[in-house]
Amino acid sequence: MKAEMEVLTTVYLDGTITPPQMQQLNALLLADAAARREFAELLNVDSALAALAADWTPPQVISKPVKPARWLTASPRWLAAAACISLLLGAWFWQDTHRAFATVGKAAGVVELSDGTKLRGESYAISAGSISLTTARGARIVIEAPAEFRFESAQRLHMKRGRLAADVPPSAKGFTVITPTGDAVDLGTRFGVDVPSSGSAEVHVFQGEVITKASGARANQSLRSGDAVSFAQGASTARELRSSAFIQPDELPGLTAGLAAGQRARSTSAVAALKQDPALIALLDFESAEELPGVYRRVQGRWPGSHAPEFVNVGDHLKLDVGGGRDWPQLTLAAWVRIDRLGAPYQSLLHTDGWSGNNPGQVHWIINRDTTMRLALIGNTLAPGSIERQGHPDSRTPVLPEQGRWVHLATVYDSTRGTVRFYLNGQFDSETHLQTAHPARLGPAQIGNWNQQDRKLSGRVDELLLLGRAMSDDELRALHAAGNPYR
Repeated sequence: MKAEMEVLTTVYLDGTITPPQMQQLNALLLADAAARREFAELLNVDSALAALAADWTPPQVISKPVKPARWLTASPRWLAAAACISLLLGAWFWQDTHRAFATVGKAAGVVELSDGTKLRGESYAISAGSISLTTARGARIVIEAPAEFRFESAQRLHMKRGRLAADVPPSAKGFTVITPTGDAVDLGTRFGVDVPSSGSAEVHVFQGEVITKASGARANQSLRSGDAVSFAQGASTARELRSSAFIQPDELPGLTAGLAAGQRARSTSAVAALKQDPALIALLDFESAEELPGVYRRVQGRWPGSHAPEFVNVGDHLKLDVGGGRDWPQLTLAAWVRIDRLGAPYQSLLHTDGWSGNNPGQVHWIINRDTTMRLALIGNTLAPGSIERQGHPDSRTPVLPEQGRWVHLATVYDSTRGTVRFYLNGQFDSETHLQTAHPARLGPAQIGNWNQQDRKLSGRVDELLLLGRAMSDDELRALHAAGNPYR
């Protein structure tokens, strides 16, 4: 029966169905609820793609138009069968669209919407936090603030601004996201849409296939797993995939639980204590109203309503000038990071600008291509027997075992002992011994690109700490535990 249904559906969508075939289709749909659901889904996808191609907005109750000539020449029995199908599908769609288009599952730090809120056709805005939604057709969605959006139906969502990650099952195939600069139609996949307050919207496909079309473009474009585009000036431009730029549906429960457990208060308390530490060089929590100089996007940090710099393109960077004018025999570097991709040879966590042969002690803190961490100080040398590559201490364990989550990175440098120690999420990873160990020198520095393409950082940085002493294992374990956004 499935093969028969596929043939009848194909000729129906093509507009070439005959009166006997129409009667046969009608009988199959009346007898089988699963066939009715599948038929309705196919109509939805077909109509969504047609709307994308024709730049028009379909009504909420969608039915496939049939060629006028066939309506004029059809027999009364054929018309009756068509009317029966229309009534059957019309009732199905009426029942579907008069339910809530989506329901809020979890609201993590969102004050405008609460768990269980039913969303219909109104416009909604969230200023902080993230929400998970489930549409009436089963699509799981996470929207990150600041965001403004509106459901036109359970299958069509208008995003004015904000970030969206969607996990779309077969029952919701054809789910469409409409942005100011282009649209995306899902074909059964996982994808993300980023709509900044100004500039071009982006579509990122994590798995499956999405059909996109920039506003004003003539043709649709098929994107598959790993593809991404930005919409600008009526055209789609390929760009790098940024999977970690989006909070996925399976990440939100941990963030929600962390907030409920009081993690933000613990983090605030830990930051306040660090600000009183006599050895503090700098603690950048990025909450100051005065933005640091550089080229970056100011987005939400680990906590709802907090802020963090995001680095996206080659050349994105943040400038700072700290700790200059003196030597630092001991130095602890720590930060929460959320890395999108690892395509560049190095990603700059902190690079001082005075890197040269006659300026020993200048600091470069890096993530390598293989996701290990590196601390390089100009003029330092490794102890005999060290296995590190290129003469610089590297961590042993990859620091990004899973992308798409916040991780805490830390490095402790002690020139008096000649050691570099690495930590991942509060856990000690490895120690490297040095033969030559100059005191650290700071001063003008950059987070992000560091003026070179091979130092590109792609992702967010939060709570960057520079401390002029060596933190202990217990201190770093406690620092991670207090600042961990997950539970």
